[in-house]
Amino acid sequence: MKIFGEFKTFAMKGNVIDLAVGIIIGAAFGKIVSSIVSDIIMPPIGLLVGGVNFTELTLVLKAATETTPAVSINYGNFIQVTFDFIIIAFAIFLLIKAMNAAKKKQEAAPVPPTPPAPSKEEVLLTEIRDILKNK
Repeated sequence: MKIFGEFKTFAMKGNVIDLAVGIIIGAAFGKIVSSIVSDIIMPPIGLLVGGVNFTELTLVLKAATETTPAVSINYGNFIQVTFDFIIIAFAIFLLIKAMNAAKKKQEAAPVPPTPPAPSKEEVLLTEIRDILKNK
């Protein structure tokens, strides 16, 4: 039973919950970027290179027969996934750069000056005043 209590403590720590939220948002963000790449960016690029749909580019190693499917290298899909990765990495880079700039700006905010510490004479005079007040 002790191990379950330790696991509950571990799972409820802020870092683990933040990580879980980050993974969920990252997966959703990845789907959005994949859609942008495959539905918006790649069609014009395919048109520029002669109407090629990158996901359909394959190198057939062995043709399909009645009993076995074709064996092929799907390098077009690899190109598609590579574009997805580059765009996601660039978007994350821009996001982190913006966060760092905001953090730097927050750190650079002016801190109000602290009043100077009283001199030894002022401290001594304050003590004398307090002693005379108490008599």
